[in-house]
Amino acid sequence: MRRFPSILAAALTAALLVLAGCSVQSGPELSAPDALAQAEAGQLTVIDVRTPQEWRQTGVGKGVQRLDMRHPGGPKGFIADVLANVGGDRTVPIGLLCRTGNRSGRMQRLLVDNGFTLVFNVREGMAGSSAGPGWLKRGLPVEPCARC
Repeated sequence: MRRFPSILAAALTAALLVLAGCSVQSGPELSAPDALAQAEAGQLTVIDVRTPQEWRQTGVGKGVQRLDMRHPGGPKGFIADVLANVGGDRTVPIGLLCRTGNRSGRMQRLLVDNGFTLVFNVREGMAGSSAGPGWLKRGLPVEPCARC
């Protein structure tokens, strides 16, 4: 009879460890200004994973590539397009940007799980989050996206 509580405690501990591994934080992060500076220096490919509607609403960070994470080919199509954007090299440093860092964090995990070795989440995003004020409030350069 005493074994049940210890088995239950072990099961709960295991579940908590699994859930901790599923947190939003999944890898390295960059602030929006650092992502911009590294992109301008040719050291980072920044990809905005938001939707075309969002790109039209706010514009896109200067020099940032656009790739809607809701790819018609699913995750495999998204990965293929990211590979095309970095010349097929999974070791090229990539920064992912979305509105507040949540979607970019999910895409960061997807890319790392598929062999990309240096993927940063610009967790403050375009609009800001607990990680920082965001690309827009920082006054970083934005280009309109009329053809999105």
